[in-house]
Amino acid sequence: MSEFIDYGDYDFRSVRNSDFVDKSDLLNFLNERIDSPNKYICVSRPRRFGKSVAAQMAYAYYDRSSKSDELFAGLKITKSPDYKKHLNKYPTIYIDWNRFATCKPETVVKDAQKDIIADLKQSYPDLVENESLNKALAEINTKTGDRFILIIDEWDMLVRDDEAPVREEYVDFLRAMFKSNIANKLFLLVYMTGILPIIKYKTQSALNNFKEYSVIDPKNTATYYGFTKDEVKALCNKYKMSFPRMKHSYDGYIIGNEKSMFNPNSVSSSVIDRSYGSYWGKTALYTTIEHYISHDTDNLKPLVTKMLNGESVLIDITSFRNNMHDIKDYNDVLTLLAHLGYLSYDPKTKSVRIPNTEVAEEFRNSLRNCGWSYLSMALEQSTRLLQATINKDKRYVAKAIGEYHREATSFWEFNDENSMACAIKLAYYSAISDYEIYREFPTGKGFADMVFVPIPGSVFPAIVVELKWDKSAKGALDQIKRKEYPKKLRRFSREIVLLGINYDKDATDIKYEVELEGVKREKVK
Repeated sequence: MSEFIDYGDYDFRSVRNSDFVDKSDLLNFLNERIDSPNKYICVSRPRRFGKSVAAQMAYAYYDRSSKSDELFAGLKITKSPDYKKHLNKYPTIYIDWNRFATCKPETVVKDAQKDIIADLKQSYPDLVENESLNKALAEINTKTGDRFILIIDEWDMLVRDDEAPVREEYVDFLRAMFKSNIANKLFLLVYMTGILPIIKYKTQSALNNFKEYSVIDPKNTATYYGFTKDEVKALCNKYKMSFPRMKHSYDGYIIGNEKSMFNPNSVSSSVIDRSYGSYWGKTALYTTIEHYISHDTDNLKPLVTKMLNGESVLIDITSFRNNMHDIKDYNDVLTLLAHLGYLSYDPKTKSVRIPNTEVAEEFRNSLRNCGWSYLSMALEQSTRLLQATINKDKRYVAKAIGEYHREATSFWEFNDENSMACAIKLAYYSAISDYEIYREFPTGKGFADMVFVPIPGSVFPAIVVELKWDKSAKGALDQIKRKEYPKKLRRFSREIVLLGINYDKDATDIKYEVELEGVKREKVK
């Protein structure tokens, strides 16, 4: 049975037997580029963002040995006037480089070509023995006139993981395939997917005839990979699941003009399990996040701390060389983490942030192993602080917040209420699992400094925080009541905790004064 060419539409058939979210508009995008100057395409997205499903769909659509009309019935592509023109019309080769993960690194490129050529001989019995895939395809073209659609999944596996000689041999192989004089004659379309954009040498792409569409610069491919807000809402409606909880856990990616993109693997797993658990760590790369945030520690510590606090960080993406080995500074680290899906990049502000609580937990887990003892310990202790707040233990809360403030001065200058609010938000970091946390929350009679709104299904009470600077915690608490801040929260929680905090900046030691009070919903007026 064929493995690389003429092997049928079994992969996509399996996909269609599940809750397939229709991304078949991608085929229109590809059809427009067949046998055109733009026929070399490389799409890079984080792991588990739908790249392999898209590649399997494309293979089922183009493969001449398949009869796939029934698989596409009802999908968007069938409305295209060119739908039938390209359906199952071409000799199509599908190469998933993961298939060669167990090969010896020093022979993987040769072994892969040998296996693919052996498979081609089943469809082209007259093909002579050849060690070069490029030459084998040229021979087929000369004898039959066939021109190919080539789909490559995980194109970057060898440049991600292997040593320099293997990377160089692999890039040379790709150049021989696609930069040769006969490449345009051999290929009608080349569609590659991977996690990273094409590797750079000096400042140029190693394959500069490819049009690239990355998670940082997706151009007009943003909606083809990942789930949009409307797609997730439809799944939630179908399975009676909470969209706000899905959004809280798996949303947060900005991809081009799409401001609300969800991790599709996490959403799909959540639907299957009827749960809102964390699926990110189960699909992460073997090189975990701590390996990268251990680089350039002095510069990264304040930036990662800010991102854990919900803030965005400006970066320069231009020096990144599109690989995991030439990492020079924090800009390269954070750019790489955006390509891997640990961060979301906003092209308008040129900044990155942690996209959602699922990924934030992965950061938190990674800090334990990268030598950031204070921050790791502080995040662990934040669970105790949250519980003490709910229990209205004002002595413990005042002491803990003071300790957070003292340690956090190594990251920020604390000289105003805004900086104090940043420290307090970090102190309550563990709350992100069960709360949406807002700064300057509108209440109708002003703005509460901070509000913790429990997500749907949470058993925790809402929390209203008012901060004072050289005044009194009691005055902060009185302001919460006077301006009726809790009134806005009555629909979110039966119980509301009121937290007034005052910071005495003239004290010889950092000193916080705290007042805590709880109110039931029916008592809120």
